[in-house]
Amino acid sequence: QVQLVESGGGLVQAGGSLRPSCLASGRTFSSYRMVWFRQAPGKEREVVAFVSATGGRTYYADSVKGRFTISRDNAKNTVYLQMNSLKPEDTAVYYCAAAPGAAYSDSFRTYDYWGQGTQVTVSS
Repeated sequence: QVQLVESGGGLVQAGGSLRPSCLASGRTFSSYRMVWFRQAPGKEREVVAFVSATGGRTYYADSVKGRFTISRDNAKNTVYLQMNSLKPEDTAVYYCAAAPGAAYSDSFRTYDYWGQGTQVTVSS
């Protein structure tokens, strides 16, 4: 069982930066692949970034490549999402999610554990 708690969202002007984090409980965090999804009002949940259990592989949605960086610190049971050059269209609730295994997946059905979400609002 893994419990996830996000923090670090907020309100920022376009062009600014935020760094949400996701703290996981449990002793097996290092065996879980982690992902950040986001969901804007009226839109489907979409994958933003993925990191493998060891942190050696990452994937990004085309819309955030070059602006967002996902990382993890297995000693601290934490995954981060560094978001730079934010745009109003990045406004959404951001969720971290976890699943055992290694393969990349952009389907929310893959992930067994979810945080409560953190709101990110980018003003123009």
